[in-house]
Amino acid sequence: MSAFTPTEIDYLTGQGLARLATVGPDGQPHVVPVTFTFNADEDAIDVGGVDFGNTKKWRDARRNPRVTFLLDDVLRDPRRARAIEVRGRAEALTSGGGTINPRFPNFAEEFLRIRPTRIVSWGLETLDGARPDEFRVNSRAVG
Repeated sequence: MSAFTPTEIDYLTGQGLARLATVGPDGQPHVVPVTFTFNADEDAIDVGGVDFGNTKKWRDARRNPRVTFLLDDVLRDPRRARAIEVRGRAEALTSGGGTINPRFPNFAEEFLRIRPTRIVSWGLETLDGARPDEFRVNSRAVG
């Protein structure tokens, strides 16, 4: 059974750009846009990109694996914010990242696999039958 709800998985698989927050050695947070894919086999989020192994986010996550992934957008009609925040632990992997951004398969071996420890989502349909235009937060510890 997945840590993500079916609606959260639909949202994750329907988007391509999110943000990743890491913590630098000086304790300062660092947030950047990233490409990603939902890895159903691992029930995790894989984050990577071109020359990913030479980025600050890669170095930060190797030093401190506690990260936050945020995927969000705003629908226009009716105007509604949607998001999923995944707090978790990042595993720094040195091969296989070419599947994350198929435009650059030969330049993206290193990637981070984020295993969720807490998931917070809002603006998505929920399994309890709430309408998507109702503001409901679904927050839970996982893992």
